[in-house]
Amino acid sequence: MKKIIVALFILLLTACTQNEWNESPVFESGSYKMIGEKNKIGFIYDPDVERIYLKKETKYMWHVWGKDVANQNLRVEGISENDSEPLHLFEAKLSGTPHNGADAVTPSSISLPKPGIWKLDAYVDEKLFGTVYINVHKK
Repeated sequence: MKKIIVALFILLLTACTQNEWNESPVFESGSYKMIGEKNKIGFIYDPDVERIYLKKETKYMWHVWGKDVANQNLRVEGISENDSEPLHLFEAKLSGTPHNGADAVTPSSISLPKPGIWKLDAYVDEKLFGTVYINVHKK
């Protein structure tokens, strides 16, 4: 009986983990399309106009919603669905000025070394704030 319970737990854990690794939804804020968690965190991205490509450094404007996020530190760590080691992507101070409906923003430049789905964990003031899943394409 104990082996059955352990097997069911592992199956459930695997199913939950697999469901997480889907590209985040695209939403509108201000006059822009963004990818991420609506009214929480995201960056400007329109999949009808652009794609995220392997090893191509691209600028993204991150938007963060929340009453205490202005002037805080934003750190983003990424991990590929095929890796176990996270990659430090960038760290910057969020502005104190609302923009495109968000409470704070900061620009970044990101280049990812592998294709596939990436999980981008965003930390505000060293606490996990939100996650954005993106699909990195080969050329």
